[in-house]
Amino acid sequence: MKPNILRRAMLAGAIATSSMIGITAATPAYAQFGGIVYDPTNYAQNVLTAARSLQQVNNQIQQIQQQATSLINEARNLASLPFSSLQQLQQQVQRTQQLLGEAQRIAYDVQNVQQVFNGRYKGAALTGTHAQMVANANARWEDSVGAFEDALRVQAGVVGNIDGARTTMDGLVTSSQSATGALQAAQAGNQLLALQSQQLADLTALLAAQGRAQALDSARNAAVEAESRERLRRFLTRSTGYQPGNARMFHD
Repeated sequence: MKPNILRRAMLAGAIATSSMIGITAATPAYAQFGGIVYDPTNYAQNVLTAARSLQQVNNQIQQIQQQATSLINEARNLASLPFSSLQQLQQQVQRTQQLLGEAQRIAYDVQNVQQVFNGRYKGAALTGTHAQMVANANARWEDSVGAFEDALRVQAGVVGNIDGARTTMDGLVTSSQSATGALQAAQAGNQLLALQSQQLADLTALLAAQGRAQALDSARNAAVEAESRERLRRFLTRSTGYQPGNARMFHD
């Protein structure tokens, strides 16, 4: 940008020089009787005209400099931030999503959860044959163990993302402090917001994994209690002839 300003200034100077040459050439100086006639009034007028022309050239140079400064500032405001954390943040989010997608036995899917609960945690799953009840109890235990393992893996992944978040934050803060224009400052701020969104996504995943494990363990305990009542009812029915309704009263 500065070389352009110098070229414009040189051009303006050339225009001023040409004006002065033209004025000098227009000055009436002619020989009469072998000598040079000097006209003071005409000379003074020419000097005044040249001074005004030079002043106009100086004003034009100042205007050009102001315009150049304005263009430089606009270019700074439109310059993009040279630092981008988007790819790193996307990779961290993808790693967390991958951990959630690797959930064992019961996936994070409403239809899958409903199907599993109908098959192992309620209804006929608690009143089948002895072999079926044992198999369902074992499956529920494996569900709980797998869920706690998944929660630990998600926790490890979230903790692993902390170091990457720190590196990203350092780079963004440095870029923000050294921003030369409004656009760079705004882009740095947007990327900081994206970093916060990534951290919130990790926190959401962590809470979901822990909540899943706790919910499955609570469901397993409830199923064990219901299954125990059913076993007690069957035992009382075989040994004493109690009706099913009396088994609950006896158990309580």
